[in-house]
Amino acid sequence: MAGTGGERLRRLVARLATMIRVDALWLSTTPLDMRAGTETVLARVVSMFGEARPHHAYLFANRRANRMKVLVHDGYGIWLANRRLNQGRFCWRHGNSSVELTRPQFDALVLGLPWERLADGGVIRIV
Repeated sequence: MAGTGGERLRRLVARLATMIRVDALWLSTTPLDMRAGTETVLARVVSMFGEARPHHAYLFANRRANRMKVLVHDGYGIWLANRRLNQGRFCWRHGNSSVELTRPQFDALVLGLPWERLADGGVIRIV
C-alpha cells in the first residue's frame, strides 16, 4: 500500500510540472511589498507589463532584495510563490523598469548569484 501512495505522488508531481509551463521570465525592478497577495501582484503585473500572458512568470523583490515573489499564469489560473534568502540578497536591479530573463539568468537569480553577468549560453559579457 505504501508503494502505491508514492507512485500517486510521483504522477501528481509530473502532472503539475507539465501544467505549470513557463515560456518567458520577466523581472520587475520596482520593489514590491511582500504582504501583497495574488490580486495585488496580478494588478502590478498588468500595470507594469500591460497584461499577464499565459505561461509567463513575473518576478518581484522587496526593497531589501532578500525576498522574492513569482506570479505565474498557467493558462487556467494564477500561481503565486515566495522565496526568501536566509543570508545575503538577490542581485536585483533598481529602478522602474522590467527585464526579460533567460533560464540560466533565472537559475542564477534565485540562488542569489550575479545573473546580469550571464548571457545566452552562460557566456560572461559584463565584468
